[in-house]
Amino acid sequence: MHSAQGQPGLAALSVLAGMAALGLTDNFVPYISERGSLWQFHMVRSVMAFGLLGGVILIWGGRLWPRRFAAVAGRSVFQGGAMLIYFGCLSVLPIGVVVAGLFTSPLFVVLISILFQGQRVGPVRWTAVILGFVGALMVIRPDPADLNLVAFLPIVAGLLYAIGAVATRAWCEGESTLTLTAGFFAMLGVFGALGVVLVDGTGAPTGHPGFVLRSWGPLDASMLFWFAVQAVGSLVGIGLIFRGYQLGEASQVAVFEYSLVGFASFWAYGLWGQGVPLLGLIGMVLIAAAGAVIALRSDDVAARKDVPAS
Repeated sequence: MHSAQGQPGLAALSVLAGMAALGLTDNFVPYISERGSLWQFHMVRSVMAFGLLGGVILIWGGRLWPRRFAAVAGRSVFQGGAMLIYFGCLSVLPIGVVVAGLFTSPLFVVLISILFQGQRVGPVRWTAVILGFVGALMVIRPDPADLNLVAFLPIVAGLLYAIGAVATRAWCEGESTLTLTAGFFAMLGVFGALGVVLVDGTGAPTGHPGFVLRSWGPLDASMLFWFAVQAVGSLVGIGLIFRGYQLGEASQVAVFEYSLVGFASFWAYGLWGQGVPLLGLIGMVLIAAAGAVIALRSDDVAARKDVPAS
């Protein structure tokens, strides 16, 4: 018998497989954004996801209802908001840029821990934060003469995702993976339903630019297929990532999450011919390296705090 813990090789493979799945399915969003609506997408996908989660519970057991409803709902607002921005940006920005912006979240986690939790951060993590933000600017490449604020939205998604990550640790201790996953999809479903009702959609442009501005799109067999691909792909990817965290140390596993930048860019090049300029590639490497340093360094500092004084 092998323990479920302490298998770093399997943990790494599980997270890499999960990120490869997410990197692939997220590249299918253009098939949806061409005719569909961001709000419709999240509402219908959430319904599908709950059908799949119900099947998981029937087969393997578990619970969806949270122990602390307000805590899970609050955490889900931030995570869901991050994903709204993330998927909205996929319709107008290269996926490599969007993913890189989302993965600025560890940098914001450090800043939140300093400003709101009173934690002290040493020069190594401060350096990582600075390099990470430099990398983000290299990916976005803002032009002062023609400033496109949309290019900064993925970083806003990273901020919201960071708040959700802090909330997960601070508010949701003891909640199951199924509960947190259900809360995440439920909140996205609520956001989607609100968008369908509140967004007028009149005069929305055709094609990808209208993805956020449309309230509803055709719900034919092709669209339902791509919604289902997204629902299954996201649940499989998330499940593999959570499994990786069960098999290995959290800080070591977190490093492999940055493979999503590479997988997403690889699939984007293969499917859509989206290339990344050299400066953007260097920026992605800086973001990934900064996040890895923060994850490993934070765990090392925590471990030292847990060692009794001799």
